[in-house]
Amino acid sequence: MSEITLEGLEKRYGETTAVEDVSVDIDDGELLCLLGPSGSGKSTTLRMIAGLETPTDGTIRIGDDDVTDQPAYDRTTSTVFQDWALFPHKTVLENVTFGLKMQGVSKDERRDRAREMLERVQMAGYGDDDPTTLSGGQKQRVALARSLAVNPDVLLLDEPLSNLDKRLREDMQIELREIHDDLEKTFVHVTHDQDEAFTLADRIGIMNEGELIQIGDPHEVYENPKNRFIEAFLGDTNFVDATVSRTTAEAAYVDTELGAELVLPTDREPAVDEGTDLTISLRPEILSIDRAADATGDGTTKQRAVADGSTANAVTGTIRNVVYRGSTVRYSVSIDGASLFVERSDAGVETLAAGDEVRIEWNGADALAFRTDGTRVEL
Repeated sequence: MSEITLEGLEKRYGETTAVEDVSVDIDDGELLCLLGPSGSGKSTTLRMIAGLETPTDGTIRIGDDDVTDQPAYDRTTSTVFQDWALFPHKTVLENVTFGLKMQGVSKDERRDRAREMLERVQMAGYGDDDPTTLSGGQKQRVALARSLAVNPDVLLLDEPLSNLDKRLREDMQIELREIHDDLEKTFVHVTHDQDEAFTLADRIGIMNEGELIQIGDPHEVYENPKNRFIEAFLGDTNFVDATVSRTTAEAAYVDTELGAELVLPTDREPAVDEGTDLTISLRPEILSIDRAADATGDGTTKQRAVADGSTANAVTGTIRNVVYRGSTVRYSVSIDGASLFVERSDAGVETLAAGDEVRIEWNGADALAFRTDGTRVEL
């Protein structure tokens, strides 16, 4: 069994705490992505699982074994590094067989195993090549084959795709996911790339400043971020300063820097008091944009009832700039001295231009609210 259990894991370097009180259970056969910005502690956590760093405190279990103080060579793990770490003086095949040779596997068996792994990562036929002549994507595949060849219970991946160009990185994400599903092994993958985590992960663990601050499946962490940091880190959004002006049993009403009172509908008594300062998150995907003359209403109404009984908020403004992004167009709109950006597909719709007066509308139930300390307001 290759479940991984981290309990109270910490790593300190002098007075600097790199990882603080990380506890998580990683299921057998799961692909967990540790996601966070540089310096968040994700790679240090991975290196402690690998045995390349010794925890200052806490325990690490793989299956039934406490491996906290066990050296890396005694663990049933294998690591793919960011720089791939291929031996330049060995052929591709010799690189892949290296770990098996250290395990005392016979020459014929390790060559057969290496060829099998090279075929699995679509590098069959490259066994005699010099690894220094390979492309970045090919080197990454060889490094992956080398780690898989030793048949680890747990595969650890430390940002192995970060040195690849965008198209190749996206292709390799799909291939990694397929390899994981085929092998049914436990993978722990470290990345700072949100799209990569959403593509690969069964669950995402989000780290910041050494702490694991939220863990869940991709849909859960995106739709229900625990705090403002997660909301900002997981994708583009508009943050709007607001102050609660009044509350009812059905909604909180807020005055905003957009010059309008907006409504945040709720099915419970709002957990905020009048006068509370908030930050409202308006993701671009919840916003619609039309010319002010074409939009529903007269362009001045701030809220209106919609068919499902929820509430639509609306503001009017002027497009300041337009950024063409291929499949989408991003509009930056000036509203009462503040601004919002809206992104939409441009296929089959009238193109808007700088200077156009527009109306932006969204369902109030789709907005998220955060207190000044960053914690989420439950609505």
